[in-house]
Amino acid sequence: MSDQGHEHHSDFVPRRFLLAEFSTPAGLLAGTTKMREGGYKNLDMHSPFPIHGTEEALGLKRPKIPLIVLCGAIAGACIAYSLIYFCNVFDWPLNIGNRPPHGPPANIPITFELAVLLGGGSAFMGFFALARLPQPYHPIFESDGIMLFTDEKNAAALNKVAAREQSLTGYLKAHLCRLRAGDYFAVLGYLEMNEAHEAQLQMIKGALAP
Repeated sequence: MSDQGHEHHSDFVPRRFLLAEFSTPAGLLAGTTKMREGGYKNLDMHSPFPIHGTEEALGLKRPKIPLIVLCGAIAGACIAYSLIYFCNVFDWPLNIGNRPPHGPPANIPITFELAVLLGGGSAFMGFFALARLPQPYHPIFESDGIMLFTDEKNAAALNKVAAREQSLTGYLKAHLCRLRAGDYFAVLGYLEMNEAHEAQLQMIKGALAP
């Protein structure tokens, strides 16, 4: 069967994204602010460290987590107290020493516990819902630069050092040589604890000690 003479129409509309890279936190904040003021929505920022002013640059409003937790806690307290009241007064009333079937002080522990339980559960589920997690795919994953675990200058320094000294000490030297006064430095690594690595770590620790 031939399709000649027939026009094919598709409802598919490709999505377009703009990805920009900034070398400084100030440039990132300024660029994001201009994009937001220009009317662009669904903005997002990715940084290897926290940047003060991110919320203002993205135009984020007051977080909804406290309200979600409050609603969850109130719902838990109401459910617990209502269930206890129904069981003691209507479903299975007991006459013990001619005491009233309903005693508010005795219901406080269970009411408080269910309020805490639903409040904590609401915080957990609310965070995942607001953050849209889990999110196995994001358009930024299609960028080649997302595969880098460091910036270009550090990557060049690491490659230069690795050519002649492929060791833990050599790679750390490349990072330490770029440190300036006031810079924050932290090391996170997953190493096999053998004698060679332990000896290198002790040597580095001694070199960094004042």
